[in-house]
Amino acid sequence: MTRLAIIGGHGKVALELARILAADGEDVTSFFRNPDHTEDVAATGATPSVLDVEHTTTAELASALRGHDAVVWSAGAGGGNPDRTYAVDRDAAIRSMDAAAEAGVGRYIMVSYLGAGPDHGVPADHSFHAYAEAKAAADRYLRGTGLAWTILGPGSLTDGPGNGLIDVDPADTSSGTGTSRANVALVAAAVLRLPETAGRTIEFRDGTLPVAAALEPAG
Repeated sequence: MTRLAIIGGHGKVALELARILAADGEDVTSFFRNPDHTEDVAATGATPSVLDVEHTTTAELASALRGHDAVVWSAGAGGGNPDRTYAVDRDAAIRSMDAAAEAGVGRYIMVSYLGAGPDHGVPADHSFHAYAEAKAAADRYLRGTGLAWTILGPGSLTDGPGNGLIDVDPADTSSGTGTSRANVALVAAAVLRLPETAGRTIEFRDGTLPVAAALEPAG
């Protein structure tokens, strides 16, 4: 049994991921900001832990993560306020990476989005711009760490069924075909069991291949 930490534990992807991992017998700690969400998180089988990553220091995060084998970042500010978006999706995310390294947690999974990066193409006056910039910075920082990282880039999220069928590296990254949050959770769970996915950025959408087959390296 491994000890796994999920940051952003009350999000829909995180709740489903915790259910999957706990059902598989893993020891899961889910960190979340609002204490009112404790029962929801506990119902997944994870150990709930209230932690406001926006206002938590690197040292405090390291203390919370110490003893875990892997961390999944699935937190987000939720848009709307650019300052808070940068504070959570960029700054807090980067602190969590430093904290993971400080705590000796070698494995780090980042839930990003399809098309993330410095060439995201989102105009500066668009409401999504701050998020795109924040994720580009966080992903870039993660790639420069010594962590065994994997970045997941799902397409636009939907509440559709998690059928376990995806397509990896779709040629079309525009909005259209979505990615169910349940499938994102399935991919994250699979990646945690596949150390060979370290160092990979895996972009995907709902598709046609079973997750295990889709995650096999090309070539």
